[in-house]
Amino acid sequence: MIPFVSRSGSFEQDVWIKTLSDVMPGEDIVPFATLTQEQKQQCDVAIVANPNPQDLLALPSLKWVHSLWAGVERMMNELSSPPFSIVRLVDPDLASTMSEAVLSWTLFLHRDMPVYAQQQAQQIWSQRPMVRAQDRRIGILGLGALGRVSAQRLANNGFCVAGWSRNAKEIQGIECFHGEDGLTSLLMQSDILVCLLPLTKETTGLLNAQALSLLPVGASLINFARGAVIDEDALLEKLEQEHISHAVLDVFTQEPLPIHHAFWKHESITVLPHISAPTHPISASKIVAENIKIFRLTGTIPPSVDPIRGY
Repeated sequence: MIPFVSRSGSFEQDVWIKTLSDVMPGEDIVPFATLTQEQKQQCDVAIVANPNPQDLLALPSLKWVHSLWAGVERMMNELSSPPFSIVRLVDPDLASTMSEAVLSWTLFLHRDMPVYAQQQAQQIWSQRPMVRAQDRRIGILGLGALGRVSAQRLANNGFCVAGWSRNAKEIQGIECFHGEDGLTSLLMQSDILVCLLPLTKETTGLLNAQALSLLPVGASLINFARGAVIDEDALLEKLEQEHISHAVLDVFTQEPLPIHHAFWKHESITVLPHISAPTHPISASKIVAENIKIFRLTGTIPPSVDPIRGY
């Protein structure tokens, strides 16, 4: 028996349980709330989507949990020292979906769509000089599974792409930076900065006033990572100073974004409702099923989150 542990509504849980059950006919997947005390003692693996940590701690035999999301920082923060391993979703389809969003919104900024939208509202007919893709410098923060595919997709569409990660990496056709000095170098040469970093202690508030000041005047920003990576007040200040021309934000410190938040009506901010790379139940369920199948056959737990790094 595998408990499905989630704080989502019953309808969403039912969709996931049905999809997971279809690809794992040999497993009995049930909502955590339906478990008896005896059943809770026997569960060695759980499938989770934004779980209540107390529910997980009520499963004393739990060896590992499989998250349906790529990001697990909330679980890591709420479970300071979990007695089980946490496996995040690594889905090639998710990387492709994210790269599609990165390309789409990079093109949105590259071709000055925010400016033309403002001109239409003011009935202004004015053509802006076109910048060639190879002359537009794109910086990617985070070169993990999502960042690597996004960087390559941008490069394949003719952009000049560089990336930054905490540790040194090599990607063909992509200039790679790492470490503190590398971050400075990347920021200073990024006309459009795309943030795909996991949220950790090191990345929280990473894009503060000092970091944002390193961007070229008139640069723009896309955040598809986590809201807390960016200092909101610093971003608003740089937008007001026109040091940053536009920001596309899909993630926020508080979600949904509060209705009175300054971002909603700021003419230089595009607000998206966390839609850049949603997990698709069909592809995600197949990956979870394969990982659990291997565990049942061999006892092998998939690569787990490093509690120190947070990802």
